Amino acid sequence: MKGRLAEKITDLTLELTSVRSIVGTAGEVDIANRVHQIFRKMKYFQQHPENLHFVPVPHDPLGRKSVLAIVKGEKRQNKKAIVLIGHIDTVGTSDYGLLEPYATKPLELAEKFKEASLTDEVRTDLESGNYLFGRGIFDMKCGVSTLMAIIESVTEDIQGFEGNLVFAAVCDEEGNSSGMLSVVPELIRLQAQEGFEYQALLDTDYSAPRFAGDTTKYVYIGTVGKLMPSFYVVGSEAHGGDPFKGLDSNHLSSAIMQEIDFNMKYSDEAEGEVTVPPISLKQTDLKQEYSVQTPKTGYLYFNYGTHASGPHQVLDKVMAGAKLAFQNLVDRLNEEHETYCKASGIPFHKLPWTARVLSYAELYDRVVAEKGVAAKEVLETRKNELLADPNVDERLFALRMVETLHNLWSDNDPVVIAYFSPPYYPHVFVKGDSPLEKKLLRVVDELIQQTYASHHVKMKRFYPYISDLSYASAPRDPSAIEALQANMPGFGTKYVLPLKEMQDLNLPVINIGPFGKDAHRYTERLEKQYSFDIVPGLVRETIIKLLQ
Repeated sequence: MKGRLAEKITDLTLELTSVRSIVGTAGEVDIANRVHQIFRKMKYFQQHPENLHFVPVPHDPLGRKSVLAIVKGEKRQNKKAIVLIGHIDTVGTSDYGLLEPYATKPLELAEKFKEASLTDEVRTDLESGNYLFGRGIFDMKCGVSTLMAIIESVTEDIQGFEGNLVFAAVCDEEGNSSGMLSVVPELIRLQAQEGFEYQALLDTDYSAPRFAGDTTKYVYIGTVGKLMPSFYVVGSEAHGGDPFKGLDSNHLSSAIMQEIDFNMKYSDEAEGEVTVPPISLKQTDLKQEYSVQTPKTGYLYFNYGTHASGPHQVLDKVMAGAKLAFQNLVDRLNEEHETYCKASGIPFHKLPWTARVLSYAELYDRVVAEKGVAAKEVLETRKNELLADPNVDERLFALRMVETLHNLWSDNDPVVIAYFSPPYYPHVFVKGDSPLEKKLLRVVDELIQQTYASHHVKMKRFYPYISDLSYASAPRDPSAIEALQANMPGFGTKYVLPLKEMQDLNLPVINIGPFGKDAHRYTERLEKQYSFDIVPGLVRETIIKLLQ
Protein backbone atom coordinates (compact mmCIF):
# COMPACT_ATOMS: atom_id res chain seq x y z
CA MET A 1 0.00 0.00 0.00
CA LYS A 2 2.80 2.40 0.95
CA GLY A 3 4.59 1.75 -2.32
CA ARG A 4 1.50 2.36 -4.43
CA LEU A 5 0.62 5.51 -2.52
CA ALA A 6 4.21 6.80 -2.76
CA GLU A 7 4.22 6.17 -6.51
CA LYS A 8 0.92 7.99 -6.91
CA ILE A 9 2.17 10.98 -4.90
CA THR A 10 5.40 11.09 -6.93
CA ASP A 11 3.53 11.16 -10.24
CA LEU A 12 1.06 13.74 -9.01
CA THR A 13 3.84 15.93 -7.60
CA LEU A 14 5.57 16.00 -10.99
CA GLU A 15 2.28 16.73 -12.74
CA LEU A 16 1.33 19.63 -10.48
CA THR A 17 4.85 21.04 -10.56
CA SER A 18 4.71 21.15 -14.35
CA VAL A 19 1.84 23.67 -14.15
CA ARG A 20 3.31 27.15 -13.76
CA SER A 21 1.25 28.74 -11.02
CA ILE A 22 3.21 31.83 -10.05
CA VAL A 23 1.38 33.98 -7.54
CA GLY A 24 -0.44 36.91 -9.09
CA THR A 25 -0.68 35.34 -12.56
CA ALA A 26 -3.29 33.45 -14.56
CA GLY A 27 -1.29 30.31 -13.78
CA GLU A 28 -3.08 30.23 -10.42
CA VAL A 29 -6.33 29.65 -12.30
CA ASP A 30 -4.68 26.93 -14.40
CA ILE A 31 -3.51 24.99 -11.36
CA ALA A 32 -6.91 25.26 -9.67
CA ASN A 33 -8.52 23.88 -12.81
CA ARG A 34 -6.01 21.02 -12.92
CA VAL A 35 -6.60 20.08 -9.29
CA HIS A 36 -10.36 20.18 -9.90
CA GLN A 37 -10.00 17.97 -12.99
CA ILE A 38 -7.98 15.38 -11.08
CA PHE A 39 -10.58 15.19 -8.33
CA ARG A 40 -13.39 15.05 -10.87
CA LYS A 41 -11.90 11.88 -12.37
CA MET A 42 -12.06 10.10 -9.01
CA LYS A 43 -14.99 7.70 -8.66
CA TYR A 44 -16.14 9.23 -5.38
CA PHE A 45 -16.56 12.72 -6.82
CA GLN A 46 -18.25 11.35 -9.93
CA GLN A 47 -20.81 9.84 -7.59
CA HIS A 48 -20.90 12.93 -5.34
CA PRO A 49 -20.25 15.95 -7.60
CA GLU A 50 -21.89 18.19 -5.00
CA ASN A 51 -18.86 17.59 -2.76
CA LEU A 52 -16.45 19.31 -5.14
CA HIS A 53 -16.54 23.00 -5.97
CA PHE A 54 -14.54 26.18 -6.46
CA VAL A 55 -14.33 28.99 -3.93
CA PRO A 56 -13.66 32.20 -5.92
CA VAL A 57 -11.66 35.10 -4.56
CA PRO A 58 -14.15 37.99 -4.46
CA HIS A 59 -13.54 40.79 -6.96
CA ASP A 60 -10.26 39.27 -8.12
CA PRO A 61 -9.18 40.69 -11.51
CA LEU A 62 -7.54 37.37 -12.44
CA GLY A 63 -10.54 35.28 -11.45
CA ARG A 64 -8.45 33.23 -9.05
CA LYS A 65 -10.13 30.51 -7.04
CA SER A 66 -9.49 27.73 -4.57
CA VAL A 67 -10.76 24.15 -4.81
CA LEU A 68 -12.83 22.61 -2.03
CA ALA A 69 -13.24 18.83 -1.84
CA ILE A 70 -15.41 17.21 0.83
CA VAL A 71 -15.30 13.54 1.80
CA LYS A 72 -18.00 12.03 4.02
CA GLY A 73 -17.17 8.68 5.57
CA GLU A 74 -19.89 6.03 5.44
CA LYS A 75 -18.75 3.59 8.13
CA ARG A 76 -21.08 5.09 10.71
CA GLN A 77 -22.59 8.44 11.58
CA ASN A 78 -19.77 10.71 12.73
CA LYS A 79 -19.81 14.49 12.38
CA LYS A 80 -16.16 14.93 13.30
CA ALA A 81 -14.15 16.53 10.49
CA ILE A 82 -10.56 17.47 9.75
CA VAL A 83 -9.79 20.56 7.67
CA LEU A 84 -6.89 19.97 5.27
CA ILE A 85 -5.19 22.79 3.37
CA GLY A 86 -2.40 23.23 0.86
CA HIS A 87 -1.46 26.14 -1.37
CA ILE A 88 -1.22 25.70 -5.13
CA ASP A 89 0.64 28.89 -6.04
CA THR A 90 4.40 29.41 -6.12
CA VAL A 91 6.86 32.26 -6.06
CA GLY A 92 8.34 33.38 -9.39
CA THR A 93 10.97 31.70 -11.53
CA SER A 94 13.21 34.58 -12.67
CA ASP A 95 15.92 33.46 -10.23
CA TYR A 96 16.61 30.45 -12.49
CA GLY A 97 18.18 32.74 -15.09
CA LEU A 98 18.94 30.90 -18.34
CA LEU A 99 17.43 27.73 -16.86
CA GLU A 100 14.04 29.37 -16.29
CA PRO A 101 12.33 27.33 -19.08
CA TYR A 102 13.12 24.21 -17.04
CA ALA A 103 12.13 25.58 -13.62
CA THR A 104 8.91 23.55 -13.53
CA LYS A 105 10.33 20.49 -15.29
CA PRO A 106 12.13 18.62 -12.49
CA LEU A 107 13.56 15.76 -14.54
CA GLU A 108 14.94 18.03 -17.26
CA LEU A 109 16.15 20.58 -14.71
CA ALA A 110 18.23 17.91 -12.96
CA GLU A 111 20.04 17.21 -16.23
CA LYS A 112 20.67 20.92 -16.82
CA PHE A 113 21.98 21.34 -13.27
CA LYS A 114 24.69 18.78 -13.99
CA GLU A 115 26.44 21.44 -16.08
CA ALA A 116 25.63 24.37 -13.74
CA SER A 117 27.75 26.02 -11.09
CA LEU A 118 26.43 24.75 -7.74
CA THR A 119 27.60 24.75 -4.14
CA ASP A 120 29.13 21.55 -2.81
CA GLU A 121 26.02 20.75 -0.78
CA VAL A 122 23.66 21.22 -3.71
CA ARG A 123 25.98 19.24 -6.00
CA THR A 124 26.08 16.39 -3.47
CA ASP A 125 22.28 16.33 -3.20
CA LEU A 126 21.93 16.40 -7.00
CA GLU A 127 24.34 13.55 -7.57
CA SER A 128 22.81 11.45 -4.78
CA GLY A 129 19.61 11.00 -6.76
CA ASN A 130 17.65 11.46 -3.54
CA TYR A 131 16.26 14.88 -4.46
CA LEU A 132 13.90 16.36 -7.04
CA PHE A 133 14.55 19.97 -8.05
CA GLY A 134 12.09 22.56 -9.33
CA ARG A 135 10.03 25.61 -8.51
CA GLY A 136 7.18 24.69 -6.21
CA ILE A 137 8.00 20.99 -5.96
CA PHE A 138 8.92 21.50 -2.31
CA ASP A 139 6.80 24.59 -1.58
CA MET A 140 4.31 23.00 -1.87
CA LYS A 141 3.17 20.83 -4.78
CA CYS A 142 4.35 17.68 -2.99
CA GLY A 143 2.28 18.53 0.09
CA VAL A 144 -0.82 19.16 -2.01
CA SER A 145 -0.25 15.91 -3.90
CA THR A 146 0.06 14.03 -0.61
CA LEU A 147 -3.34 15.24 0.58
CA MET A 148 -4.98 14.57 -2.77
CA ALA A 149 -3.60 11.02 -2.90
CA ILE A 150 -4.68 10.32 0.68
CA ILE A 151 -8.17 11.58 -0.14
CA GLU A 152 -8.33 9.26 -3.15
CA SER A 153 -7.18 6.29 -1.07
CA VAL A 154 -9.80 7.07 1.57
CA THR A 155 -12.60 7.30 -0.99
CA GLU A 156 -11.64 3.94 -2.49
CA ASP A 157 -12.93 2.40 0.76
CA ILE A 158 -15.46 5.04 1.75
CA GLN A 159 -17.65 2.43 3.49
CA GLY A 160 -14.76 1.69 5.84
CA PHE A 161 -13.95 5.34 6.59
CA GLU A 162 -15.43 7.10 9.60
CA GLY A 163 -15.58 10.88 9.82
CA ASN A 164 -15.21 13.68 7.30
CA LEU A 165 -12.49 15.51 5.42
CA VAL A 166 -12.67 19.05 4.06
CA PHE A 167 -9.74 19.82 1.77
CA ALA A 168 -8.98 23.28 0.43
CA ALA A 169 -6.38 23.73 -2.30
CA VAL A 170 -5.89 27.47 -1.88
CA CYS A 171 -4.48 30.13 -4.17
CA ASP A 172 -2.45 33.24 -3.34
CA GLU A 173 -0.67 31.94 -0.24
CA GLU A 174 2.60 33.47 -1.45
CA GLY A 175 0.90 36.85 -1.84
CA ASN A 176 -1.92 38.16 0.34
CA SER A 177 -3.60 34.86 1.29
CA SER A 178 -6.80 35.87 -0.48
CA GLY A 179 -7.47 32.20 -1.19
CA MET A 180 -7.49 31.12 2.44
CA LEU A 181 -9.30 34.27 3.53
CA SER A 182 -12.14 33.45 1.13
CA VAL A 183 -12.16 29.78 2.20
CA VAL A 184 -12.58 30.54 5.93
CA PRO A 185 -16.18 31.83 5.61
CA GLU A 186 -16.94 28.81 3.41
CA LEU A 187 -15.70 26.50 6.16
CA ILE A 188 -18.04 28.18 8.61
CA ARG A 189 -20.94 27.86 6.14
CA LEU A 190 -20.21 24.16 5.66
CA GLN A 191 -20.00 23.66 9.41
CA ALA A 192 -23.49 25.09 9.83
CA GLN A 193 -24.90 23.24 6.81
CA GLU A 194 -23.41 19.82 7.55
CA GLY A 195 -23.12 19.96 11.32
CA PHE A 196 -19.38 19.27 11.08
CA GLU A 197 -17.44 19.15 14.34
CA TYR A 198 -14.02 20.38 13.22
CA GLN A 199 -11.17 18.80 15.19
CA ALA A 200 -8.09 20.53 13.76
CA LEU A 201 -6.63 22.14 10.67
CA LEU A 202 -3.80 20.18 9.03
CA ASP A 203 -1.39 21.62 6.48
CA THR A 204 1.36 19.83 4.55
CA ASP A 205 3.58 22.80 3.82
CA TYR A 206 7.31 22.19 3.66
CA SER A 207 9.66 21.29 6.52
CA ALA A 208 13.33 22.25 6.19
CA PRO A 209 16.54 21.91 8.22
CA ARG A 210 16.76 24.60 10.89
CA PHE A 211 20.56 24.76 10.73
CA ALA A 212 23.42 23.37 8.64
CA GLY A 213 23.55 19.60 8.95
CA ASP A 214 20.15 19.33 10.63
CA THR A 215 18.51 16.03 9.64
CA THR A 216 15.53 16.20 12.05
CA LYS A 217 12.10 16.01 10.44
CA TYR A 218 9.83 18.44 12.24
CA VAL A 219 6.10 18.24 12.89
CA TYR A 220 4.78 21.61 14.02
CA ILE A 221 1.75 22.13 16.24
CA GLY A 222 0.88 25.81 16.11
CA THR A 223 2.35 28.51 13.91
CA VAL A 224 4.23 31.77 14.04
CA GLY A 225 2.29 34.98 13.49
CA LYS A 226 3.24 38.14 11.65
CA LEU A 227 2.67 41.84 12.08
CA MET A 228 4.11 44.70 10.04
CA PRO A 229 4.92 47.55 12.42
CA SER A 230 5.48 50.66 10.31
CA PHE A 231 6.77 54.16 10.94
CA TYR A 232 5.92 57.40 9.17
CA VAL A 233 8.90 59.62 9.97
CA VAL A 234 8.53 63.39 9.94
CA GLY A 235 11.70 65.44 10.22
CA SER A 236 12.42 69.08 9.52
CA GLU A 237 13.82 70.04 6.15
CA ALA A 238 17.03 72.07 5.82
CA HIS A 239 19.54 73.18 3.21
CA GLY A 240 22.27 70.60 2.72
CA GLY A 241 24.83 73.29 3.49
CA ASP A 242 23.26 74.07 6.88
CA PRO A 243 22.00 70.66 8.05
CA PHE A 244 21.88 71.36 11.79
CA LYS A 245 18.95 73.68 11.18
CA GLY A 246 16.85 70.67 10.28
CA LEU A 247 16.29 67.05 11.24
CA ASP A 248 16.92 64.63 8.39
CA SER A 249 14.11 62.07 8.17
CA ASN A 250 16.56 59.58 6.65
CA HIS A 251 18.77 59.97 9.70
CA LEU A 252 15.83 59.36 12.02
CA SER A 253 14.47 56.37 10.11
CA SER A 254 17.98 54.89 10.06
CA ALA A 255 18.16 55.29 13.83
CA ILE A 256 14.92 53.32 14.15
CA MET A 257 16.32 50.75 11.73
CA GLN A 258 19.48 50.44 13.80
CA GLU A 259 17.47 49.94 16.98
CA ILE A 260 14.90 47.39 15.76
CA ASP A 261 16.32 45.55 12.74
CA PHE A 262 17.79 42.13 13.67
CA ASN A 263 17.54 43.04 17.36
CA MET A 264 16.72 39.93 19.40
CA LYS A 265 15.39 42.19 22.15
CA TYR A 266 12.20 42.41 20.07
CA SER A 267 11.86 38.67 19.38
CA ASP A 268 8.84 36.89 20.81
CA GLU A 269 9.26 33.76 22.95
CA ALA A 270 6.91 31.02 24.12
CA GLU A 271 7.48 27.47 25.36
CA GLY A 272 11.22 27.90 24.88
CA GLU A 273 10.82 28.68 21.18
CA VAL A 274 11.78 32.10 19.87
CA THR A 275 10.90 33.98 16.71
CA VAL A 276 13.49 35.46 14.41
CA PRO A 277 14.10 39.15 15.22
CA PRO A 278 12.27 41.87 13.30
CA ILE A 279 13.52 42.20 9.73
CA SER A 280 13.16 45.35 7.62
CA LEU A 281 11.17 45.00 4.42
CA LYS A 282 11.08 48.65 3.35
CA GLN A 283 12.91 51.91 4.06
CA THR A 284 12.74 55.03 1.92
CA ASP A 285 12.29 58.78 2.08
CA LEU A 286 9.33 60.37 0.34
CA LYS A 287 11.11 63.21 -1.42
CA GLN A 288 10.10 63.21 -5.09
CA GLU A 289 12.70 65.45 -6.73
CA TYR A 290 16.43 66.10 -6.56
CA SER A 291 17.43 69.20 -4.62
CA VAL A 292 19.94 70.17 -1.96
CA GLN A 293 17.26 69.92 0.68
CA THR A 294 17.19 67.21 3.30
CA PRO A 295 14.06 65.03 3.03
CA LYS A 296 11.30 65.93 5.45
CA THR A 297 9.41 62.63 5.47
CA GLY A 298 10.09 58.94 5.02
CA TYR A 299 8.80 55.57 6.12
CA LEU A 300 9.91 52.07 6.94
CA TYR A 301 8.33 48.82 8.03
CA PHE A 302 9.36 45.50 9.51
CA ASN A 303 8.40 41.87 9.36
CA TYR A 304 7.69 41.05 13.01
CA GLY A 305 7.12 37.45 14.08
CA THR A 306 4.94 36.59 17.08
CA HIS A 307 4.47 33.52 19.26
CA ALA A 308 2.49 35.01 22.13
CA SER A 309 2.32 38.82 21.82
CA GLY A 310 -0.80 40.52 20.49
CA PRO A 311 -0.91 43.63 18.27
CA HIS A 312 -1.29 45.93 21.28
CA GLN A 313 1.81 44.47 22.92
CA VAL A 314 3.88 44.65 19.74
CA LEU A 315 2.82 48.24 19.17
CA ASP A 316 3.93 49.19 22.68
CA LYS A 317 7.31 47.48 22.17
CA VAL A 318 8.14 49.11 18.84
CA MET A 319 6.93 52.54 19.92
CA ALA A 320 9.25 52.34 22.93
CA GLY A 321 12.06 51.28 20.59
CA ALA A 322 11.38 54.15 18.21
CA LYS A 323 11.31 56.65 21.08
CA LEU A 324 14.63 55.32 22.37
CA ALA A 325 16.13 55.61 18.89
CA PHE A 326 14.77 59.12 18.48
CA GLN A 327 16.18 60.29 21.82
CA ASN A 328 19.58 58.73 21.14
CA LEU A 329 19.65 60.52 17.79
CA VAL A 330 18.79 63.89 19.37
CA ASP A 331 21.53 63.40 21.97
CA ARG A 332 24.09 62.50 19.32
CA LEU A 333 23.08 65.43 17.10
CA ASN A 334 23.63 67.82 19.97
CA GLU A 335 27.08 66.33 20.57
CA GLU A 336 28.00 66.65 16.90
CA HIS A 337 26.53 70.14 16.70
CA GLU A 338 28.61 71.25 19.68
CA THR A 339 31.74 69.76 18.12
CA TYR A 340 30.97 71.54 14.85
CA CYS A 341 30.35 74.89 16.57
CA LYS A 342 33.65 74.68 18.45
CA ALA A 343 35.54 73.78 15.30
CA SER A 344 33.88 76.64 13.43
CA GLY A 345 34.25 79.22 16.18
CA ILE A 346 30.55 79.94 16.46
CA PRO A 347 28.25 79.92 19.52
CA PHE A 348 26.62 76.60 20.40
CA HIS A 349 22.90 76.44 21.10
CA LYS A 350 21.15 73.22 22.00
CA LEU A 351 19.01 71.91 19.14
CA PRO A 352 15.22 72.25 19.61
CA TRP A 353 14.24 68.67 18.80
CA THR A 354 12.18 66.54 21.17
CA ALA A 355 11.77 62.77 20.75
CA ARG A 356 8.09 62.19 19.98
CA VAL A 357 6.39 58.96 18.94
CA LEU A 358 2.63 58.65 18.48
CA SER A 359 0.46 55.79 17.35
CA TYR A 360 -1.86 56.32 14.39
CA ALA A 361 -4.82 56.17 16.78
CA GLU A 362 -3.28 58.89 18.97
CA LEU A 363 -2.61 61.08 15.95
CA TYR A 364 -6.18 60.57 14.75
CA ASP A 365 -7.59 61.67 18.11
CA ARG A 366 -5.43 64.82 18.13
CA VAL A 367 -6.31 65.82 14.58
CA VAL A 368 -10.05 65.22 15.04
CA ALA A 369 -9.96 67.17 18.31
CA GLU A 370 -8.39 70.06 16.40
CA LYS A 371 -10.24 69.93 13.07
CA GLY A 372 -13.49 68.20 13.98
CA VAL A 373 -15.72 66.69 11.32
CA ALA A 374 -13.73 68.37 8.54
CA ALA A 375 -10.82 66.01 9.23
CA LYS A 376 -13.08 62.97 8.93
CA GLU A 377 -14.44 64.27 5.63
CA VAL A 378 -10.95 64.76 4.19
CA LEU A 379 -9.95 61.26 5.26
CA GLU A 380 -13.09 59.75 3.73
CA THR A 381 -12.46 61.53 0.43
CA ARG A 382 -8.82 60.42 0.38
CA LYS A 383 -9.81 56.86 1.22
CA ASN A 384 -12.22 56.71 -1.71
CA GLU A 385 -9.60 58.15 -4.08
CA LEU A 386 -7.09 55.52 -3.05
CA LEU A 387 -9.64 52.68 -3.24
CA ALA A 388 -10.42 53.72 -6.81
CA ASP A 389 -6.78 53.38 -7.89
CA PRO A 390 -5.90 49.74 -8.69
CA ASN A 391 -2.17 50.56 -8.54
CA VAL A 392 -2.30 51.34 -4.84
CA ASP A 393 -1.62 48.21 -2.82
CA GLU A 394 -2.48 47.69 0.85
CA ARG A 395 0.87 48.94 2.15
CA LEU A 396 0.86 52.11 0.07
CA PHE A 397 -2.78 52.73 0.99
CA ALA A 398 -1.89 52.67 4.69
CA LEU A 399 1.03 55.04 4.15
CA ARG A 400 -1.04 57.54 2.17
CA MET A 401 -3.73 57.59 4.85
CA VAL A 402 -1.15 58.27 7.56
CA GLU A 403 0.40 60.97 5.40
CA THR A 404 -2.99 62.60 4.77
CA LEU A 405 -3.88 62.55 8.46
CA HIS A 406 -0.57 64.09 9.48
CA ASN A 407 -0.86 66.83 6.85
CA LEU A 408 -4.12 67.93 8.52
CA TRP A 409 -2.31 68.53 11.81
CA SER A 410 -1.14 72.06 12.64
CA ASP A 411 1.90 70.69 14.50
CA ASN A 412 4.86 70.61 12.07
CA ASP A 413 7.56 69.56 14.51
CA PRO A 414 9.41 66.28 13.98
CA VAL A 415 7.46 63.20 15.03
CA VAL A 416 7.29 59.48 14.34
CA ILE A 417 3.89 57.91 13.71
CA ALA A 418 3.71 54.18 14.45
CA TYR A 419 1.06 52.07 12.70
CA PHE A 420 0.51 48.64 11.17
CA SER A 421 0.70 47.86 7.47
CA PRO A 422 -1.17 44.82 6.11
CA PRO A 423 -1.06 41.86 6.11
CA TYR A 424 -1.71 40.41 9.53
CA TYR A 425 -1.13 36.74 10.35
CA PRO A 426 -2.24 35.74 13.87
CA HIS A 427 0.01 33.28 15.66
CA VAL A 428 -1.61 30.03 16.78
CA PHE A 429 -0.26 28.94 20.15
CA VAL A 430 -1.50 25.43 20.95
CA LYS A 431 -1.07 25.35 24.71
CA GLY A 432 -3.26 22.37 25.50
CA ASP A 433 -5.90 24.50 27.21
CA SER A 434 -8.91 23.17 25.27
CA PRO A 435 -10.04 19.57 24.65
CA LEU A 436 -9.18 19.89 20.95
CA GLU A 437 -5.69 21.16 21.75
CA LYS A 438 -5.12 18.39 24.29
CA LYS A 439 -6.26 15.78 21.78
CA LEU A 440 -4.02 17.06 18.98
CA LEU A 441 -0.96 17.20 21.22
CA ARG A 442 -1.64 13.71 22.57
CA VAL A 443 -2.25 12.12 19.17
CA VAL A 444 0.90 13.53 17.60
CA ASP A 445 3.08 12.76 20.60
CA GLU A 446 1.87 9.14 20.66
CA LEU A 447 2.41 8.68 16.92
CA ILE A 448 5.93 10.03 17.06
CA GLN A 449 6.92 8.07 20.14
CA GLN A 450 5.37 4.79 19.01
CA THR A 451 6.07 4.80 15.27
CA TYR A 452 8.05 7.70 13.87
CA ALA A 453 10.85 8.49 16.34
CA SER A 454 13.12 6.12 14.39
CA HIS A 455 12.67 8.40 11.36
CA HIS A 456 14.10 11.34 13.36
CA VAL A 457 10.69 13.01 13.61
CA LYS A 458 10.35 15.62 16.35
CA MET A 459 7.44 17.80 17.45
CA LYS A 460 7.84 21.56 17.84
CA ARG A 461 5.28 24.18 18.80
CA PHE A 462 5.45 26.86 16.11
CA TYR A 463 5.68 26.42 12.36
CA PRO A 464 8.41 29.01 11.69
CA TYR A 465 7.34 30.19 8.22
CA ILE A 466 4.44 32.55 7.57
CA SER A 467 1.54 30.49 6.21
CA ASP A 468 -2.22 30.14 5.89
CA LEU A 469 -2.25 28.15 9.13
CA SER A 470 -2.61 31.53 10.84
CA TYR A 471 -6.19 31.96 9.65
CA ALA A 472 -7.59 28.98 11.57
CA SER A 473 -8.27 31.31 14.49
CA ALA A 474 -7.99 34.93 15.64
CA PRO A 475 -7.33 36.70 18.94
CA ARG A 476 -10.30 37.10 21.24
CA ASP A 477 -8.69 39.72 23.48
CA PRO A 478 -10.56 42.98 22.76
CA SER A 479 -7.36 44.97 23.37
CA ALA A 480 -5.55 43.07 20.62
CA ILE A 481 -8.33 43.55 18.08
CA GLU A 482 -8.82 47.20 18.98
CA ALA A 483 -5.11 47.95 18.59
CA LEU A 484 -5.09 46.28 15.20
CA GLN A 485 -8.21 47.99 13.84
CA ALA A 486 -7.40 51.44 15.23
CA ASN A 487 -3.80 51.44 13.98
CA MET A 488 -4.04 49.75 10.57
CA PRO A 489 -5.31 52.34 8.08
CA GLY A 490 -7.57 50.65 5.57
CA PHE A 491 -8.58 47.79 7.85
CA GLY A 492 -12.07 46.72 6.82
CA THR A 493 -11.95 48.56 3.48
CA LYS A 494 -8.69 48.13 1.57
CA TYR A 495 -7.65 45.17 3.73
CA VAL A 496 -10.35 42.80 4.88
CA LEU A 497 -9.97 39.92 7.32
CA PRO A 498 -12.87 37.59 8.22
CA LEU A 499 -12.07 38.05 11.90
CA LYS A 500 -15.46 36.87 13.16
CA GLU A 501 -15.29 33.68 11.08
CA MET A 502 -11.68 33.08 12.15
CA GLN A 503 -12.72 33.43 15.79
CA ASP A 504 -15.63 31.04 15.20
CA LEU A 505 -13.37 28.49 13.47
CA ASN A 506 -10.89 28.60 16.39
CA LEU A 507 -8.96 25.45 15.51
CA PRO A 508 -5.60 24.10 16.67
CA VAL A 509 -3.27 23.65 13.73
CA ILE A 510 -0.60 21.18 12.69
CA ASN A 511 1.88 21.05 9.82
CA ILE A 512 3.25 17.72 8.64
CA GLY A 513 5.29 18.53 5.57
CA PRO A 514 7.70 16.93 3.14
CA PHE A 515 11.40 17.41 3.77
CA GLY A 516 13.71 19.37 1.51
CA LYS A 517 15.86 22.45 1.17
CA ASP A 518 16.06 25.95 -0.24
CA ALA A 519 12.42 26.98 -0.56
CA HIS A 520 12.16 30.22 -2.58
CA ARG A 521 15.63 29.67 -4.06
CA TYR A 522 16.51 28.33 -7.50
CA THR A 523 18.04 25.29 -5.81
CA GLU A 524 14.67 24.41 -4.20
CA ARG A 525 14.56 20.66 -3.85
CA LEU A 526 12.55 17.84 -2.33
CA GLU A 527 14.03 14.83 -0.52
CA LYS A 528 12.21 11.80 -1.89
CA GLN A 529 12.41 9.02 0.67
CA TYR A 530 10.93 10.79 3.70
CA SER A 531 8.57 12.93 1.63
CA PHE A 532 7.04 10.11 -0.42
CA ASP A 533 7.37 7.10 1.90
CA ILE A 534 7.05 8.43 5.46
CA VAL A 535 5.00 11.65 5.43
CA PRO A 536 1.86 10.14 3.82
CA GLY A 537 1.58 7.52 6.55
CA LEU A 538 2.09 10.07 9.31
CA VAL A 539 -0.51 12.39 7.79
CA ARG A 540 -3.05 9.61 7.29
CA GLU A 541 -2.59 8.16 10.78
CA THR A 542 -2.91 11.61 12.35
CA ILE A 543 -6.18 12.13 10.48
CA ILE A 544 -7.58 8.74 11.48
CA LYS A 545 -6.71 9.15 15.16
CA LEU A 546 -8.15 12.68 15.31
CA LEU A 547 -11.41 11.42 13.85
CA GLN A 548 -11.79 8.56 16.33
